[in-house]
Amino acid sequence: MHLYKTTEGIILKNETASWLVNEDWDLLVNQPALHQYLLQMLSQTTNLSAEESDLLLSQNLLPPIGSQEVWAAGVTYLKSRDARMEESKDSGGADCYQKVYDAERPEIFFKSMAHRVAGHNETVHIRRDSDWNVPEPELALFINNQGNIAGYSIGNDMSSRSIEGENPLYLPQAKTYQRSAAIGPCLFVPSGPVPPATLISMQILRSGRTMYTGETEISRMKRTHIELAEYLFREMDFNTGAYLMTGTCLVPPNDFSLQVSDEVLISIQGIGIMKNIVKTKP
Repeated sequence: MHLYKTTEGIILKNETASWLVNEDWDLLVNQPALHQYLLQMLSQTTNLSAEESDLLLSQNLLPPIGSQEVWAAGVTYLKSRDARMEESKDSGGADCYQKVYDAERPEIFFKSMAHRVAGHNETVHIRRDSDWNVPEPELALFINNQGNIAGYSIGNDMSSRSIEGENPLYLPQAKTYQRSAAIGPCLFVPSGPVPPATLISMQILRSGRTMYTGETEISRMKRTHIELAEYLFREMDFNTGAYLMTGTCLVPPNDFSLQVSDEVLISIQGIGIMKNIVKTKP
């Protein structure tokens, strides 16, 4: 099942049909056993034609988020550890990333409030005080208010590598700013966990030319999704649930930095494709 949030309501889609769901987003996604709840709803909702569904999704799509906070986990892949060590070597902070990768406790940091989150076909920002900016494609977990993983989405964890590389204590400025997070195009609610062989891929286009492309499996992540969710909820309550981005294994080369008008396309098997256009804050 896929849940799309639009200005006209929530669209529930399966492989063959679409329905318009007139429910509050926060209440809906926190229903216990969400997949089963959605199956039971099908007989009580308005069936949409393919044309109606396509029109709503092309003109009225919103990020699949209500009042949820967005958090992120770092250094969960070996590739991410190596990239962080490389960017921080001059500041003397490289060793901390190796320690985090090997530690029992994961790195978890706050990413965004809901009103700063971009959706599919919306703009993401690069900082004007940074000269090395990259997107980070990530599987995003939706964890409900009971601390259970109820669904998945595509996340783009925009990062200012030059700022983080100056000093690890600058992480909040490198990671958290206007439109530094994108989630979309939907909330994917399967009957069970996503398969470890699920592919995540990213393509970056500049004036129609491919500047970067790569893909990997989420099985390359060192930590489990349940482990990351447990650490996030260990000492905090989230009344409407939370999103947790799970880290990236796709890192553009060190000589690459995003420019205004670049297009970032991230796809995850089973979920879909999310496209963002790069801008700076007005």
